[in-house]
Amino acid sequence: MKIDTDGCLQQADRCRFIASPNYDERPDDADITLLVIHGISLPPGEFGGEGVIELFTNRIDPEMHPYYVSIAGLKVSCHFFIRRNGEMIQFVRCRHRAWHAGLSSWRGRSCCNDFSIGIELEGSDTTPFTETQYSTLTALTRCLQQHYPITDIAGHADIAPGRKTDPGPYFDWIRYQASLEKPQWNQT
Repeated sequence: MKIDTDGCLQQADRCRFIASPNYDERPDDADITLLVIHGISLPPGEFGGEGVIELFTNRIDPEMHPYYVSIAGLKVSCHFFIRRNGEMIQFVRCRHRAWHAGLSSWRGRSCCNDFSIGIELEGSDTTPFTETQYSTLTALTRCLQQHYPITDIAGHADIAPGRKTDPGPYFDWIRYQASLEKPQWNQT
């Protein structure tokens, strides 16, 4: 895997780019120093459908599922989405600010979208993530660490405590940390 100068993942097996309109420019002085790990499934608890893609591309149809009524009109995105089979979709170039963190703070800095890359894992708070997802996440993390001055890795729940719970209790932080060659992180 390799990140090009525009912030797109290159030379990755099973990765495609689907442009999300939900991004903007990063502040000029914002180095990318944080990875934020998320968990998502749409409809909640269901895997493999197009719901996440539809959400991140503003095409969610509130008629398709009762839960969708509550999220219709949201303007959110992430940089990368890793499906349960390891397939990756990039929605926003890394040089741009994806709208994944919302109201957030990390180590005294607010607005985590300014200085982070958001990685969504297809999952829920009640289901373990797959071997393939951990493998793909590890490879992506290593690639991003080589390209950006990433010093921290946190969960969405860590940057938005009380508001978010993902990636949830089934995300194995110890396993993930051990899988990285030179883990650069400060998990609280």
